[in-house]
Amino acid sequence: MNAPAGLRDGIDARQWRELAERLFDELRTRSTDDPGVTRECYAAGENAAITLLRETAAEYGLVCTEDRAANLTISLPDDDLGKPGIILGSHVDSVPHGGNFDGGAGVIAGLLCLIRLRAERRAPVPPVRLLALRGEESAYYGRANMGSRALFGLLTPADLDAKRQSGGGTLREAMASVGADVDAIAQREVLLSPDSVSSYLELHIEQGPVMVARDLPTAIVTGIRGNLRHRRVACRGEAGHSGTVPRWLRRDAVFAVSDLIMRLDEHWNRLLERGIDLVVTAGVFGTDSSQHAIARIPGEVFFSFEVRSQSYDTLEGFYELFRSECRAVADLRRVKFEFDDRIYTEPARMDEGIIASLKKYSEKLGYPTELIPSGAGHDAAVFANVGVPSGMIFVRNRNGSHNPDEAMALDDFMRGVELMYAYASTGTPS
Repeated sequence: MNAPAGLRDGIDARQWRELAERLFDELRTRSTDDPGVTRECYAAGENAAITLLRETAAEYGLVCTEDRAANLTISLPDDDLGKPGIILGSHVDSVPHGGNFDGGAGVIAGLLCLIRLRAERRAPVPPVRLLALRGEESAYYGRANMGSRALFGLLTPADLDAKRQSGGGTLREAMASVGADVDAIAQREVLLSPDSVSSYLELHIEQGPVMVARDLPTAIVTGIRGNLRHRRVACRGEAGHSGTVPRWLRRDAVFAVSDLIMRLDEHWNRLLERGIDLVVTAGVFGTDSSQHAIARIPGEVFFSFEVRSQSYDTLEGFYELFRSECRAVADLRRVKFEFDDRIYTEPARMDEGIIASLKKYSEKLGYPTELIPSGAGHDAAVFANVGVPSGMIFVRNRNGSHNPDEAMALDDFMRGVELMYAYASTGTPS
């Protein structure tokens, strides 16, 4: 294996770190959308990130291939992709006006590992590849993990026909625009055999406050919450004059949905008191702005619904509570609820063997060996649920995620990359 001229003497820790910093800066520059960054799936921002990965791979003598779902694979030059390999994966898209590290940290980590393997003239067995996945975020079409789900025949025609949430075309049109084989995807053809992947490892920022509170630079993920959601629920009542319709004759959609949300919150609180893993969100909520008036009783409210848990039974049980309370509120307040298609994303457990390996490597590196669950969804869940042994490394991140203020320290990131490299370079603990 012949390394490029700049790598013939290997790559030291300082060069590795400087490259990481340069890549994050360039990724931000190419997708800045104040405030924050926007890397919309199957659109300009995501394409810019893919281009950066391609350019960097070429600079360091790596090989790029694109699969039929338009995801990008980067491999070592002697890897003919014919043998099952370790995939280091994450996503390149972001939410609108999001942070630079959600997804970006994982693909840059995987790229750094491949560059180091190339510099050190190593040809690990199994071979190691980076998979830069498109379309992980649900912000645009309501379905998460689109790039990975497409690989395993898990996108439905209804998913492909979903319209962009803030206006525009369909997911099918967006995927076709970047060269995805939408006909094969619509027929649910398996584009990547699970047997061709020996394991999947994803580095990701933690998107909550636990690691900051516990002073953990890195952590090992045990499992990933699944979710049940509706992109859009409509509550339809009757508009009227605010001064002339008494309470007992009103069909006020805002009061009805507010009543529903408070009922769900009470159920949620009681379940938490019993130690049940559960989060509930209505992240999209509003009336038609073209009909806004202070003196008007709102006749329609549109909202999203999402429940997340590590337990399938909890998801289904709370969803039934949700529908039951919709019926109760509809009867009490004389409104009607209308639902679009229900979307289900499965919970996932990370592979116990990979967890054990990561714990052992963490001990050797002097890192924490803390195990924590993931409240957010990740592509790792898709791989795990089709039978691929999967694992995740979390890196500490301040100020939450899905906002411009994500704050991952580069020192913490480099610890996470070192841990990923320890796994990727051998595949099993030594």
